[in-house]
Amino acid sequence: MNTILNVLGTAVLIGLFLVPALAGLARERRIDRQLREAERERGHTPPETADAAQPMTVRRPHLGSWARI
Repeated sequence: MNTILNVLGTAVLIGLFLVPALAGLARERRIDRQLREAERERGHTPPETADAAQPMTVRRPHLGSWARI
């Protein structure tokens, strides 16, 4: 009887960890599928706008030591 309870308890603990992880994985796959469908409907080329974000370069201050950040 103790062996069955031990196995059952272990299965419950594993389930408590796996169920949220699997639910999150399913949610991520659904979001990815929706994004692919939206991209397919919109077309493959992004719209050209004057307000498009420009890449930023970040300059780090020189610390005067051999250590790099």
